[in-house]
Amino acid sequence: MVSAQDNVISATGLRRAYGDFEAVRGIDFAVRRGELFALLGTNGAGKTSTVELLEGLAPPSGGEVRVLGHDPYRERRRVRPYTGVMLQEGGMPAQLTVAETVRMWAGCTARPRPAAEALELVGLAGRRDVRVAHLSGGERRRLDLALALLGRPEVLFLDEPTTGLDAEGRHATWELVRELRAGGTTVLLTTHYLEEAEELADRLAIMAGGRIAAAGTVEEIVGAHPATVSFRLPVGWLPGDLPPLPALGVTGHELAGTAVRLRTGALQRTLTEVLLWAQDNGVELAGLDARSASLEEAFLKIAGAAADDRRAGPRERPDQGAGAAAYAAGPVRTDERNAR
Repeated sequence: MVSAQDNVISATGLRRAYGDFEAVRGIDFAVRRGELFALLGTNGAGKTSTVELLEGLAPPSGGEVRVLGHDPYRERRRVRPYTGVMLQEGGMPAQLTVAETVRMWAGCTARPRPAAEALELVGLAGRRDVRVAHLSGGERRRLDLALALLGRPEVLFLDEPTTGLDAEGRHATWELVRELRAGGTTVLLTTHYLEEAEELADRLAIMAGGRIAAAGTVEEIVGAHPATVSFRLPVGWLPGDLPPLPALGVTGHELAGTAVRLRTGALQRTLTEVLLWAQDNGVELAGLDARSASLEEAFLKIAGAAADDRRAGPRERPDQGAGAAAYAAGPVRTDERNAR
């Protein structure tokens, strides 16, 4: 296996095509051991196509992918016993109980943890005798997570892990993921919940049109987008009465009557200058609000910048592709010694 200082997951010039349509267009990124890396993008951005290549479900059309130092498709047996995968839909047999499902999966898994331990981790110990068909949507997601954790994976792929969970279940899952990461598990996460990425990710990449449009820490990506200062002027004062906006560090602004919204790359400087001006002139700024850009704002701007370019062309197949069907068919052969 790779040493602790090496990248656990890496993609170099990675491409994936469906006929004439190229869903992944030459991307590069790496994930370090013990890191949680979030891959974000709108539907059709190429993230599911990318993750399926990392999971070894298909060979790339071009470029190279490595997981734990090996090609996950051609060297599956050297990779699969050390990975866990939680798909958007697991496709569990509906008539089996929760405990029966875990035992079935354990029979196809290298070094499985006890079934009771796996169910306890995800809060399903009290539902062990319930048939899968009678589980709620959130409980099924927790069962999917239990199966992904059954083999004590070194690398964990989580595809929309908290879809269908209530707020309490979502936060419980976040805490479990944090514990896994603290224990050295490397996690690659896809999610449409941007709050989830903000809470969990050490680094992230935003895909758009099959390419990586931005990558870095949450702070780095958010910091590349302007903060805002908003307020309303009192009667008798006009936006033109403010000091020259460039002197305040303002890079753009919006005016609607007495309502003012300033965009700035220097939030502290802009806010300080606005407050000093208001104090010197005895002006009360109603509805004063100052905030840094959010990950949601950054994501929407990045995704929106690429939207026009890909509207005219065919879209990637939905994010429930061939990989989901392959996993839903059931565990791999026993001789591969790893659960899906």
